[in-house]
Amino acid sequence: MIIRERTSPQISEFLRYLASHEEAEGSLPSLIGLSRELGISLAGLREQLEVARALGLVEVRPRTGMRRLVYSFAPAVKQSLAYALAINQSYFEKYSELRNHIEAAYWDEAVTLLTEDDKRELQAIITRAFDKLRGSLTQVPHEEHRKLHLLIYSRLNNPFVTGLLEAYWEAYEAVGLNLYAGGMDYLEEVWGFHKTMVQSICNGNYAAGRKALVTHIDLLANRPS
Repeated sequence: MIIRERTSPQISEFLRYLASHEEAEGSLPSLIGLSRELGISLAGLREQLEVARALGLVEVRPRTGMRRLVYSFAPAVKQSLAYALAINQSYFEKYSELRNHIEAAYWDEAVTLLTEDDKRELQAIITRAFDKLRGSLTQVPHEEHRKLHLLIYSRLNNPFVTGLLEAYWEAYEAVGLNLYAGGMDYLEEVWGFHKTMVQSICNGNYAAGRKALVTHIDLLANRPS
């Protein structure tokens, strides 16, 4: 039997410091103090700090200094996805396929974790969306669309799943789908499926809700041009 030596992840000194002081609360030491402790130059530490900021791991404010943030996978995904869309917006369709599979795969687990308050909020979102659709001036209920989907999966204790889903909505807006109407028939159909999803969640008929989810996410790929 071949025994392979376990290796540590290749990360910068500053990221390793953050990971090894995960329990620490409050502000982080000054750059000068960290530079001495980690044995790296101030210039090198600043470069590592910028990477950590881009990844959403720390924030730096003029008066309060550096502060560790709660870990989220979303910032790293958003950065990479934004770059991909800058290269070619067709990458959105690929990412959309991934998001669709994630939502379908985690549906049963996600909906069973929702609280009664969550269910009432989902019903309120449906009401607000139809108020926009059927008002004197039709509005695209994009904010409601985003909130509804993210709320359904909000109780999952998995930062990677929620991070991927959050990044999807950033990309959705980046390619302009939040401004897309597609006609009243299309919007009514989409929100009819949303209503069925929410009713099924509230009634405990999760299989019917998942069926409505899977059917409705196919609408985006076949939306009117």
